[in-house]
Amino acid sequence: MSPKRESFELGGQTIAPGTRRTVDLPVSILSDHTPVTMSAHVVHGRRPGPTLFVSAAIHGDEVIGVEVVRRLLRAKPLDALSGTLMAVPIVNTFGFLNHSRYLPDRRDLNRCFPGHASGSLASRLANLFMEEIVARSDLGIDLHSAAIRRTNLPQIRLNPGNDRLVELGRAFGAPVMMESKLRDGSLRMAAEGAGVDVLLYEAGEGLRFDEYAARAGVAGILRVMRHIGMIGSKGVPKPKGRPVLCRSSTWYRAPVGGLMRAYRGTGDLVEEGMLLATISDPFGEMDAEVTAEETGIVVGRTNMPVVNEGDALFHIAATHRATHAEAALEAMEAEIDAPPLFDEDEII
Repeated sequence: MSPKRESFELGGQTIAPGTRRTVDLPVSILSDHTPVTMSAHVVHGRRPGPTLFVSAAIHGDEVIGVEVVRRLLRAKPLDALSGTLMAVPIVNTFGFLNHSRYLPDRRDLNRCFPGHASGSLASRLANLFMEEIVARSDLGIDLHSAAIRRTNLPQIRLNPGNDRLVELGRAFGAPVMMESKLRDGSLRMAAEGAGVDVLLYEAGEGLRFDEYAARAGVAGILRVMRHIGMIGSKGVPKPKGRPVLCRSSTWYRAPVGGLMRAYRGTGDLVEEGMLLATISDPFGEMDAEVTAEETGIVVGRTNMPVVNEGDALFHIAATHRATHAEAALEAMEAEIDAPPLFDEDEII
């Protein structure tokens, strides 16, 4: 008979094996004496296993991740969890309440890790997340979206040279995986320094919900949990295809200002010389074309038809295997057409 599993401690609270609880971690007190917390929902399985954190809204306007976490916590496979899941749907409460990417001190939280307990507001929040969440975990999945007025194809960002993350990214099953350099002050860099791998999921648009982005996010997290032995296969959607691994990408920018008519959207496969958009002045006297310079997949684009010279228009991830890319995108279409993970009233 195996020994009884120990309880999980977080924020001064004890979560017994086979139970779940939301723990409020104090962050700050506003100027009007309103307390601000970072809330983590802990699911502590009866059986031993890895500890996984899933976080969202490090940028307060990236709300799609909050919806992904909400759906994840209702998923049936979690009822028979091995290990421990810590889900933090809203890391940056300040930005979330203000519909803003940033904190009140105008700092980007994802440039302030690992933070400091006696530093700025952003630094203190980063330190709290590192000490209470990251340091207790074996693996993390951090959920993001494009900024406002842009949208991203569901994609996984990988630390360069990390074979384990490539394996986990394939298990996640998003259409595209991209190598992305670590940035100073980012959660990924700080977590790597602490010995914790983090998958970064990008999908959708700031301050908007996107059904496919939400569905792909929940399915991907469940697949990773299945892959590392936290849950069984029942209730976990099987991937429709193999992700495309892209090692480079390019932002195509507006050569002139004007009104843009876009001919390609996220998920489209483009080839060298293909017309992406035309930019015209309001009188129709001038037209400037934006064309692809290589084969790739549109993984992000602006949603704004009014553009200034130099504005980012299309984010294209390069791929030298067009047939592989086509297969991945066909799988994405199948995923979109597949039955929803939840009842009809869950559809956004």
